[in-house]
Amino acid sequence: MSKRVYLIHTGGTLGMQRSPNGYTTVPGYLEQLLAGLPELNHAGMPEYTLREHDPLLDSSNLFPADWLKIAGDIAEHYDEYEGFVILHGTDTMAYTASALAFMLEGLGKPVILTGSQIPLGELRSDGRANLITALLLAAEYPVPEVSLLFGEKLLRGCRAVKVDAEGFEAFSSPNYPPLGEVGADIEINWGLVREQPQADTHLIVQPLATPFVGALRLFPGITAQVLENILRPPLKGLVLEVYGVGNAPDRNAELLRVLNEATDRGVVIVASTQCLRGTVHLGDYSTGAAIAQAGVISGRDMTSEAILTKLFYLFSRGYQPSKVKRLMLQDLRGELTPETG
Repeated sequence: MSKRVYLIHTGGTLGMQRSPNGYTTVPGYLEQLLAGLPELNHAGMPEYTLREHDPLLDSSNLFPADWLKIAGDIAEHYDEYEGFVILHGTDTMAYTASALAFMLEGLGKPVILTGSQIPLGELRSDGRANLITALLLAAEYPVPEVSLLFGEKLLRGCRAVKVDAEGFEAFSSPNYPPLGEVGADIEINWGLVREQPQADTHLIVQPLATPFVGALRLFPGITAQVLENILRPPLKGLVLEVYGVGNAPDRNAELLRVLNEATDRGVVIVASTQCLRGTVHLGDYSTGAAIAQAGVISGRDMTSEAILTKLFYLFSRGYQPSKVKRLMLQDLRGELTPETG
């Protein structure tokens, strides 16, 4: 019996149609395109069921409520399919991949996000290869994780970032090797893949509460007033994108005061590096130690997308700030490298 894959179309470039105002989503258009792809009828391809979300959205218009809609769709059909493929716009794909990694507790089947830089209906679309490969991976390679397939790499979802606005290798996993390489052969790095959950484990979807978390990138000359405005209630958590291995302007006493007052009242502030690669070590320089003393914690080698969605997830579990801080430093879904020694 052929393997079965559940294909969720949320919107994005892959299924868009050319219009006088640029590429746009059109309900039913992707189904027509798929019907005309002979590769999908190949004997080696799995059966698939296409579910088109309403409305179809450019990924810049996706909100946390849409993450929950996707997760709920997977949970509703979890027992019927070997794997799941989510067609998604590239702009916020890394956020959705990270969010789903936390929301889908007990996941034991492949959930793969993919899309394209050129629509499937165009002559040079990269979407054809991405779609076919994602369907094959979901059916035949039981990677029990949320992953992101784009170009020649299968990446852990909560390690992925978008690095190219136009190129076909649009995503990277800066601090963790690819889970798989796609070339003439498909090679899965099984030693890097998370273990299957126990057989009696059931998939549980963790809903996300009102998203009182945010992100702010430090820049030379940032004022304490800017930071103070961001940190006002009801904010609960903040991704603070700092310099290098965890540095901030410690000569700005007012800025440090604002950080300290916010953490004292329970705001969880997590430092993320502005660099593409590397790990935050707040004690390496005095400029990093200063914000650590103000209550900021290290996001280590997590992506900003993973930190943000992990904050969503932990606060949605109803945890107090002390527990959120503790769990931010624990590896829950492969999002960070545990400290050794």
